[in-house]
Amino acid sequence: MKTDVLIIGAGPTGLACGIELKKRGVEALIVDKGCVVNSIYNYPTHMTFFTTPELLEIGDIPMTSLNEKPTRGEALKYYRRVAEHYKLNIHQYERVESISGEDNAFAVATTDRTGTNRTYSARKIIIASGYYDIPNLLNVPGENLPKVEHYYREPHPYFNQDVLIVGAKNSAAIAALELFWTGARVTMVHRGPAIHHHVKYWIKPNIENRIKAGEVKAYFNSQVTEILPDSVRIATPEGEVSVKNDFVFAMIGYSPDLKFLNATGIVLDPATQKPRTNAETLESDRKGVFLAGVVVAGKHTNEIFIENGRFHGRQIADAIAQQLAG
Repeated sequence: MKTDVLIIGAGPTGLACGIELKKRGVEALIVDKGCVVNSIYNYPTHMTFFTTPELLEIGDIPMTSLNEKPTRGEALKYYRRVAEHYKLNIHQYERVESISGEDNAFAVATTDRTGTNRTYSARKIIIASGYYDIPNLLNVPGENLPKVEHYYREPHPYFNQDVLIVGAKNSAAIAALELFWTGARVTMVHRGPAIHHHVKYWIKPNIENRIKAGEVKAYFNSQVTEILPDSVRIATPEGEVSVKNDFVFAMIGYSPDLKFLNATGIVLDPATQKPRTNAETLESDRKGVFLAGVVVAGKHTNEIFIENGRFHGRQIADAIAQQLAG
């Protein structure tokens, strides 16, 4: 099983890399441990993007939307259509376990959903694995209870339930509002002094007004210390409190798979965890391995989005095509 380039990650950036390579006559295989654009699939069911359709486009294919800003469903449909249009070779539900070998002679070991092990030979590697698959953890007792979630999908199952949301950024604020509107009893816990200042301008006053009215309970400058089957313990400035609880959403962000990058031989900056890459080609210190999308940003995941990560494909494809031709 040989290919010129093996791309890890079938998100928008990984798809863009595959498209740009195909345009240059370079064979590419895309492997993803989930489905196509798995991170977008995991977004809330009725989510609307904060950006406009043209900023999500890849492969010079227009994206259409019924409204000014596209929905999750429209994005999923769009990226499926793009993948079909370019006839990209994508292996879904196949996890990359390791990368061995060297430039022009890499061996990539994978395991698919049936447990079958495979090994691919590739001349170049592109890592475009994103960061949404690995949630940041609270690291408190009880976090492994079934009632604890790190992804919010929709509010209906939580009607008339006591729900705790940890965090106060966009995702947490939106979840709190939707859950409140659906009839859940919502409590928020945040280690900062207030709703985060980066929350979108049309969301922030809404959640702040719900808190001010007492419709959503909020503990600021506080943190969860333990999660129990029917309650949650919270350390607050006034002392520890116990809150009745049915479900917990720990929405404190996500991180790239830095362990995998380290194991792959990618050198990370100790302070930022940003991998060292060539600014023009995005080739890493491990020759023949390129990085695309949010993994380039290390811990600073707010620096790269679909809007700018999608252009990495052109940089990388130009570099790879030139190297293979040489």
